[in-house]
Amino acid sequence: MPNGTMQGVFPILVTPFDDKGRIDGESLRGLVDFNLDAGVHGLGVAIGSEMFKFNEAERAEVTRIVIDQVRGRVPVVINTGAGGTDLAVFYSRTAEDAGADALMIIPPAFLPAGPDEVVDYYRAISDAVSIPIFLQDTPAAPISPGLAKRIAEAAEHVRYIKVETLPVTAKVSEMVNAAGNALTIFGGAGGTYFIEELRRGSLGTMPFCSQPAAFVEVWNLYRTGDERGARAAFDRAIMPVNRLAAQGGDVFYHVHKELLVRQGVIRTAKVRSPTVPIDAITRREIDELVAAMYP
Repeated sequence: MPNGTMQGVFPILVTPFDDKGRIDGESLRGLVDFNLDAGVHGLGVAIGSEMFKFNEAERAEVTRIVIDQVRGRVPVVINTGAGGTDLAVFYSRTAEDAGADALMIIPPAFLPAGPDEVVDYYRAISDAVSIPIFLQDTPAAPISPGLAKRIAEAAEHVRYIKVETLPVTAKVSEMVNAAGNALTIFGGAGGTYFIEELRRGSLGTMPFCSQPAAFVEVWNLYRTGDERGARAAFDRAIMPVNRLAAQGGDVFYHVHKELLVRQGVIRTAKVRSPTVPIDAITRREIDELVAAMYP
């Protein structure tokens, strides 16, 4: 368990698959090392890992591989949210038993749940574990600043929130003002508004894992007071990728996996079904981007 408040760059790992769609454990271990070598401050397994497409054995396998490969060098955050409280408690206990340092949990969204039910959901999970919990605020399951504070006050281990509801920068400001004493704020949504979030009081980001060195560079420059340098680094390396990845659907999986394949980190860019295949024009745009970034 890491000491102190977690902060900094916590990439969410994609899950490499082989040509038949099976988990490629060797590529996953290489992906972990690729990110650790870049100086990231933590790693996550979550929605960006296609975790919602895993069966129970695969969820356990990916969790085990990542934690084993990290070997305590940085905190590992595992997404354990579920549509039911008992299932989320089971996933959370299982992740803690496997060695996770923290959990990230989305509110139940499949069926309507009011504020009282959401608080009860998080309280039950918190009572079942002994490690920190990140709330995950997403467009599919938004958490208002007032509700976030209420959850943190009711659930002992809820100490962080990843803000992804648009408009993200305004939501970060509102979250800091309403719940900043109870929660440490992280950004998400691919890290597109990383600098803007830092200016408004966030203490970290959870982007995709294809450009860890670029995100660490931006973090280091910003933390030393060089906002101009941070902006230049962001616009040079990160913005072109995020622009391409944000075209819609799940194209972001394809873009980030293709970047990792081109860098020799993972073997294939396979995304599990259902997915929207990238078309010929997008593939050409990826080729152009890679050629410009990795000449």
